[in-house]
Amino acid sequence: MPLQAQMIRILRFVAILALSLGLSGCSSMWSSFKDPAVHLLEVEVVRAKLLEQRFLLRFRIDNPNPASLTIRGLNYSVYLNEMKLADGESNSRFTIPAHGHKVFEVPVRTNLWRHVNPIVKLLESPEEPIRYRLQGEVKTGFLFGRSVHLSRNGEIIPGDFIPE
Repeated sequence: MPLQAQMIRILRFVAILALSLGLSGCSSMWSSFKDPAVHLLEVEVVRAKLLEQRFLLRFRIDNPNPASLTIRGLNYSVYLNEMKLADGESNSRFTIPAHGHKVFEVPVRTNLWRHVNPIVKLLESPEEPIRYRLQGEVKTGFLFGRSVHLSRNGEIIPGDFIPE
C-alpha cells in the first residue's frame, strides 16, 4: 500500500474519531442544560400617536447554568384580550455569564387604530381588569442552539394608568 494512501486512511480515522468525540460532548452538554428564566419587567410607552404606538419591552434573562449562555434573539407576540396587538423579532446578541442575568430591551411598534372599537369597549369600565398575554421564543447558543419558549399572562387595570 502506498504511503500516501495509508496516510489518508489514518487522517480519515482521526477525523471521524474527533468528530464523534466532539458530538458526544455536545450531547452531554445539552443534557445538563437548564432553560433560562425569562421575565417581563416593564412595558414602557415611548410614543403614542393616532396611527402608531411605540413601546419598549424590558426583559430579564436569568442563566441557571454553570457556563455562559449566548442569546441570539427573541421572537414575540403581544395579545390584549386575545387581540394580537404586535409581533416581531429582536436580533440582539449578547452573552449572559454563568449563574448571572442580563436585562435587555425590545422595541415594539404597533397600530392600535384597527382595534380602536374593541379597545374603547374595554376602557368603558376602567376598574375591570384586561387580560394580556406575551408569547415568544428566545434563541440560545452560538451556532447550534435551542429555542426556549416563553409565555406570560397577566391582567392590567386601566384605571391604574388614568391620571386623576
